[in-house]
Amino acid sequence: MPETDLTQDHASLDDALTARRYFAKFDRVTGHLARVAALMQQEGRFSKPDITVLGRYLRGLSATFEALSDKYLLTGRMKGSRPGSLTIDRVESGFPVYQELMTMANDAQQAERHLRNMPGQTDLKDAMIHQIVGEQKIPTRLQFAMSQRLYYEALQRGGLFWARNDPELLWQGGDDDRRKYLLHWATYDSQVNLPVIYLMDIEDSGRTALPKDQHRWPEVQSHLMAQSLDGLKLVTIARGFDEDFDELHPKRLRRFHVGPMYSSAFTRQTGPLREVLEEADAGMGEDWALAWTMEELESARVTEEKSGWFSTVEREIFALDPFSGRGADTGATRIERAIILPQKPYQVLEEKKPRGFRHIRKFVVSPQGRVLSYR
Repeated sequence: MPETDLTQDHASLDDALTARRYFAKFDRVTGHLARVAALMQQEGRFSKPDITVLGRYLRGLSATFEALSDKYLLTGRMKGSRPGSLTIDRVESGFPVYQELMTMANDAQQAERHLRNMPGQTDLKDAMIHQIVGEQKIPTRLQFAMSQRLYYEALQRGGLFWARNDPELLWQGGDDDRRKYLLHWATYDSQVNLPVIYLMDIEDSGRTALPKDQHRWPEVQSHLMAQSLDGLKLVTIARGFDEDFDELHPKRLRRFHVGPMYSSAFTRQTGPLREVLEEADAGMGEDWALAWTMEELESARVTEEKSGWFSTVEREIFALDPFSGRGADTGATRIERAIILPQKPYQVLEEKKPRGFRHIRKFVVSPQGRVLSYR
């Protein structure tokens, strides 16, 4: 990997080989995430709708990395600033920095125009063959043009994980008086450079169903995106929602933090994980660990309070961590932390048994790609 100023939190992957290794690693890691979610569904931790929603965001995350890999395919092989280089947060997350996704969102707005003015894939391939066979040259500029075409085609297809993924609703049953929805949305947090996914189970007692309500639904979307900050506790988000929307009742709120990703090749981690990855000496593609955190807040009961002179409204009373005594600090009913890592680093982790990892669940990826769970 090229030398980087170690005093900086961010690093640029300045050559094509390093960038390809980075994207190949993330392609494997995001694939394992889907297997972890499926395993938790088998245990009854996730419902089928939960897996449907989580699977969509994880596939979107994979598609985002694939699009970025196309964009930076020729990194270090072109003179001048094109195509530039991917910037990652090597200290806090191991993921691309927030600005990369913001730039991608802006590029998506202009994807159709770019594609309209570019040669098609067939024309580019024919031109590359002509240059290789006829002129005996490496068609670097044509390869760059193809990589950019693939990038803009990916943006135009959509289905990616964006910097902000606005709230959507999934019907969960109920009747005209009390409808149930799974409300979900996601962000790429700009402070920690990590994808964060939110799932909220709500009940709707409004006169008009929420998806068809031209007033409430836009307000709900705007409210939740404004509150989707990693620094806010779940209880703060849920209470604010409960108080601002009298006819919407949040019964459960979950927040999933995907990452950080630790890798001896790409990140500058400190503490036990650094020692584990170094001692494991697992080789290319196996020197990584990915954290996965789920915060969960549940409504314990409902109370009523006055609203105006003659009416009352329901308010949720949320259960804060009854076991650790730190519920007020965490703002959640429970927090579950997990780490996903290959077999060899896991063996070193078990041998060293560092403090702080005893209560973290371990999902271990075998050389055959099977995921096993250990507590």
